Amino acid sequence: MDKKIPFIIYAESTPNPATMKFVANKLLMNNGATYESAEPNGNEVCPLAQNLFNFSFVQRVFIANNYVTITRTDIIEWEDIVHEVREFIGNYLNNDGIIFEGNEDEKAPTESKNEFTAITKHKEPQNDIEKNIVAILDEYVAPSVENDGGAILFDSFDEGKVNLILKGSCSGCPSSVVTLKSGVENLLKQMMPDDVKEVVALNG
Repeated sequence: MDKKIPFIIYAESTPNPATMKFVANKLLMNNGATYESAEPNGNEVCPLAQNLFNFSFVQRVFIANNYVTITRTDIIEWEDIVHEVREFIGNYLNNDGIIFEGNEDEKAPTESKNEFTAITKHKEPQNDIEKNIVAILDEYVAPSVENDGGAILFDSFDEGKVNLILKGSCSGCPSSVVTLKSGVENLLKQMMPDDVKEVVALNG
């Protein structure tokens, strides 16, 4: 019988001082899907997030690939809670705690109109231009953004404007606008000069 490999969790700081990235040695999400919630309620599809919201200082939970990014409230500093959260996530996963219920490709239920709780990916590209945008985001943008505990997802393209969704540490990060304009926008303009004129964050 193969020996079960335990989850090992370590913490990494992110460019967003309010968020901390907790990295696992095994995948938590499959097929490039992400899960984000800024609501303590309505997380039945993601028991891990539901349990994390039991901490009063947890404001937002983002899960992608092999990491969980948590945004804290202003009532406490990360240095006072990081070890507690890291230990909790490790114990939860190693005691067969459920990360997701059901199909990761399905949206989770939400009762809020202002925030959302959903498992999401890039919106399906509708033409060659959009396919090229998604390919560039995946190859050149995703690795560095994931290192910082976030994600930038394609939403739509219209008359030269690329609309993106910022998730995890990118959402609400003071430097995210600079990253979007000086990084992502310049990259897309350089690689697709005849098509891309502007990049905007729909939730930035």
